[in-house]
Amino acid sequence: MTAIYLTTTIPYVNGRPHLGHAVEFVQADVLARHHRRAGAAVRLQTGTDDNSLKNVLAAKAAGVGVREFVDSNAAAFSDLAAQLSVSADDAIATSSDPRHRPAVERLWRACEQAGDLYPKHYTGLYCVGCEQFYTETELPGGRCAEHGTVPQQVSEENWFFRLTRYGDRLRSAITSGQLRIEPAARRNEVLGFIDGGLEDFSVSRSVGRAHGWGIPVPGDSGQVIYVWFDALGNYISALDYGTGGAALSRWWTNSTRRVHLLGKGVVRFHAVYWPAILLSAGLPLPTEEFVHDYITVDGAKIGKSAGNAIDVTSLIDDYGADALRWWLLREVAKVGDTDFTVDRLIARANDELANGIGNLVHRVVALVCKYRDGLVPVANGRELPGTRRLERARRQAAELIDSALADGDFRQATAAVVAIADEANKYISQSEPWRLVKAERGGDGEAAALLDAVLAALIENCRELAGHLAPFLPDAAERIAAQCSAANCATSGGKLQWPTPVFTRLIPRGDRGKEPVPAYGYPDWT
Repeated sequence: MTAIYLTTTIPYVNGRPHLGHAVEFVQADVLARHHRRAGAAVRLQTGTDDNSLKNVLAAKAAGVGVREFVDSNAAAFSDLAAQLSVSADDAIATSSDPRHRPAVERLWRACEQAGDLYPKHYTGLYCVGCEQFYTETELPGGRCAEHGTVPQQVSEENWFFRLTRYGDRLRSAITSGQLRIEPAARRNEVLGFIDGGLEDFSVSRSVGRAHGWGIPVPGDSGQVIYVWFDALGNYISALDYGTGGAALSRWWTNSTRRVHLLGKGVVRFHAVYWPAILLSAGLPLPTEEFVHDYITVDGAKIGKSAGNAIDVTSLIDDYGADALRWWLLREVAKVGDTDFTVDRLIARANDELANGIGNLVHRVVALVCKYRDGLVPVANGRELPGTRRLERARRQAAELIDSALADGDFRQATAAVVAIADEANKYISQSEPWRLVKAERGGDGEAAALLDAVLAALIENCRELAGHLAPFLPDAAERIAAQCSAANCATSGGKLQWPTPVFTRLIPRGDRGKEPVPAYGYPDWT
């Protein structure tokens, strides 16, 4: 059986989760649900990056103990995953999960035994926001390009990793497709970084500069392991790498695919540092890395330090998880940053969910209830204009979704679902069920048979639409399936029940109460 290991990055917990953190949660969940539906064995892992200097400084600024601060924010990320219906199989907190420290220590010793760790005195420019050293040439105007801050001048003795040993092997892995990086622009970025000449990098910090927070370097009590060496290890620490458990063999060493989802700001760590560490430790590389760009507000990256972080929990409370998931999947570009506004979220949800998919399901189920007493007609082979196009849209959806998700293109994947609903609405216009109802009432037996064919085709269309929608909006898909399946209507004698709205139309929070919520535009013939 195909075994697929999917991971999100683990965010720093120096603040509460914001909208940007929801992107990977939702994308990873879609991939996990999609592959499970295809029969693959899937493990989806999330977690939090606790052992960061950023977290220590944020806790100090808040006047709270580091442990209390970290645990509170880590819980908020776990809550967000639940609110978004993320089907995670595991979540690891790097400061408290008993699996993590033994695994990081084992990974360190493996690199040490390979001859890739050595002590060195170093002076450099360190960005606390990135948790990374930079050269002066990488700092336009003397500031970090990511955070706009002036890095600290740091001079101390650290342990270094021999990254310079792995340039050729990394390049070969990427160009051969052994390590696939999507989109191509990010792949080229990584190759350009490698071709520019790799330098060994620091993998420890002094205990004093780390404020005593983090995993001690094995055999060197004056140093703690660099947060990125520590954090990247989460991908195997949760698989019991520290104890050589069976999970490592199933989900890493012998898995079919090992897929990381990550943001463009951490490409270097995942596509250069992490694979080099794995090579040093004698472990297989990830097979794929899907890189997303940023969500912005007024063109600026969302971030805690930028002061423009959007409270994702409030968004869900105001507009629902379905609307937010849909916006993230339909609007966030595969390449390029995507600007967020509440108006765009509302417009997308109202147009495609409420007026499109929701209206379609309501109309179809209402027709069956009103004109067939809730009993779904059996397909009778009659064909009306648009029947074959309707069938083709359903038939092609699986292939289109599969190919789009294989490329990490969530916009194209969801477009295939929208196409099913669009084709069904065209089919209703072409088959004119209101005309068939009128003719049936006049005693036309052929019109009755044609109406049966139309209703059977439309109910089947809604059922299959629910199946294709399930990876993207699992809760909504379940509501559609329940309304369209007689098996879910045992209390009514196997008949469909009168529909309730699958989606409600959204109104901006500030406009609520000023006017009634507009209803669906259901035609009189329902």
